[in-house]
Amino acid sequence: MGFWGCYLVGRSGEPLIGHPALREARDRLTLREYRADGWQVWAHPTDPSPGSMTALAEAARAPVLLGLVMDGVCVAVEAAAPHSGSWYACLGRQSMAEHLAPDGATVEDLFLPPEVAAARAVQWAAETGRGVLEGPLLELLRIERSAGSAEELFFAFLDRLGIEGLPG
Repeated sequence: MGFWGCYLVGRSGEPLIGHPALREARDRLTLREYRADGWQVWAHPTDPSPGSMTALAEAARAPVLLGLVMDGVCVAVEAAAPHSGSWYACLGRQSMAEHLAPDGATVEDLFLPPEVAAARAVQWAAETGRGVLEGPLLELLRIERSAGSAEELFFAFLDRLGIEGLPG
């Protein structure tokens, strides 16, 4: 059984954990890493959820993103921004389909098609002040099964959104 957990991603001059919208989740958040330009990645157990990304984006007046890693093989992505709204995508589509099948749900029921998700990701990134290309995002969103871990796929997604790791 692989890793199950959430990664909460946001940008702030202060630790994101101090934001009032995260009050209920604060004691379950652990800093995973700082990224360039004030971005922070926090780890959180899957249950209970750290809360609504839409509410957090509105309260913080900034884009945020949540990646729910499922069994280390796929990631449910929830992104929200004050102006462009929220959207849902998945990384590792076939692996996600296999996780959803026992409950009778499909990837198409819950997530945007890769082409639409890539376009929404470009809008989201623009709201963070980054101009990113749709093609590299679409490439990741079309992956059926990750060659490595789902976490690697998620962090590659962050890089392509312009949320780059710190040098070194």
